Amino acid sequence: MTTFVRSRDGRTLAVEERGEPEGYPIFLLHGTPGSRVGPSPRAAVLYRLGVRLITYDRPGYGLSDRLPGRTVADVARDVADVADALGVESFAVIGRSGGAPHALACAALLPTRTTRVAALVPLAPLDAEGLDWFEGMSVSNVTEYTAAANGHGAVLELLAPTADRVRADPTRMVPALDEELPEPDRRVMADYGIRRMLAMNFAEALRYSPAGWVDDALAFCRPWGFDPGLITRPTLLWHGDEDVFSPAEHSRWLGERIPGATLVIEAGAAHFASLAVLPDILAWLTAGTSRVVRRAVVRGRD
Repeated sequence: MTTFVRSRDGRTLAVEERGEPEGYPIFLLHGTPGSRVGPSPRAAVLYRLGVRLITYDRPGYGLSDRLPGRTVADVARDVADVADALGVESFAVIGRSGGAPHALACAALLPTRTTRVAALVPLAPLDAEGLDWFEGMSVSNVTEYTAAANGHGAVLELLAPTADRVRADPTRMVPALDEELPEPDRRVMADYGIRRMLAMNFAEALRYSPAGWVDDALAFCRPWGFDPGLITRPTLLWHGDEDVFSPAEHSRWLGERIPGATLVIEAGAAHFASLAVLPDILAWLTAGTSRVVRRAVVRGRD
């Protein structure tokens, strides 16, 4: 059931909770485009892990009010406001794809409240020194982020027609991804349940406008508002080595700069394999063991 939280500046944020009501609080920050109803482990998995999973629509998505000009760092205030409204003092944070930089922002800017953070298939900052940011990235994402670098009007013009098509028929966006998927992602996306879940997620994300999607793209292409190198909380970075939407070099760059980060680059996996590892990542966030960390650590420590 969706509940609504008022942010400190008066905006409405749409929030959902799943899993064990008295369990370990974990914020799951959705991808781009995405929403509070995005992919997450089944309720039985959450109960087994003892997890109280909290999701919400970032500004401009779904039922949450837009925040024009937002940066990645602005997520920290919203997460803190949601946590306060739910009576949660401390929590872990996981972000997937477009949610991953936002999860890192919580670790950097809410260090006394964030216990652990996991960033799955993240992007690095656009101004990442020494990183060829677009190397290995799909044509669609290169086009999107190039447009975003040219300002709001350019990225809105690019994304609005796709958002209109999704609103008319949410199932159309999932096949549109197929043209650029590497083989590991094709295997994941062959699952009807995953395709249906993603279609529901995209439909809710864009139900009124592409505003959230546009603002995410703009936020990734301007200064994030925090330095990942200042993160002090236990951090896990996970990536598939065949990812073409956010190439694995982005995680490697972050892993070299976040002190003590655990970096996992999984061979033979790509972007959407991040859905399959969610239960293992949740186990790590609750300070338990994680098979995904034990079998594939490239550098760092738990």
